[in-house]
Amino acid sequence: MNRSKNLRLWLVLAVALLLAAGLGWMRFSTPPAPPGNLAGASLGGPFTLTNQDGQMVRDTDFAGRWRLIYFGYGFCPDVCPTDLALVGRGLQAFEAQDAGRAANVAPIFITIDPERDTPAVLKPFVAAFHPRLVGLTGTPEQITAVSRRFGVYAKRMDTDDPQNYLMDHSAMIYLFDPEGKPVAFLPHQGLTADAVTALLATHVR
Repeated sequence: MNRSKNLRLWLVLAVALLLAAGLGWMRFSTPPAPPGNLAGASLGGPFTLTNQDGQMVRDTDFAGRWRLIYFGYGFCPDVCPTDLALVGRGLQAFEAQDAGRAANVAPIFITIDPERDTPAVLKPFVAAFHPRLVGLTGTPEQITAVSRRFGVYAKRMDTDDPQNYLMDHSAMIYLFDPEGKPVAFLPHQGLTADAVTALLATHVR
């Protein structure tokens, strides 16, 4: 009889401990991120490109990681280097806040000017903004295809010097989740490093 009572007592205690642990986990676990301004959008998709080391890179190589993506070009006189500098500083601030979550963010730069942005050109360019920034280039056909999938506008603006042409293009920072789905974007207008940090802190889990 005493043995039966003891067994019931142990069962009650075990259930109580499990309930307490569950309530504690619910209380202290990270809450889900709010939906971003690109939630439900159809941007993005598969790609095969070449990184700054001349190695082939596929979109699937980033599976399981958050992707902070920017489209631009290395010969851009103002917008691209300004935006990338803010991306780099914003990511570094997030790394200082939460190194664990930040380590799961892959910063990616995709050129819209593959004729000039070879791997050799991209390597020192991306290194100037963040040590983990991946630079991607490819054939004109590959770049056109990936730009369309990501909703990026880009047009070559010829000048008298065929080597010094400019690229007219949209400028924004995309955040994609570990499954490759679009989450949010930040436009060039009014962009700050703090905004990049806040974007990552809000959504990256």
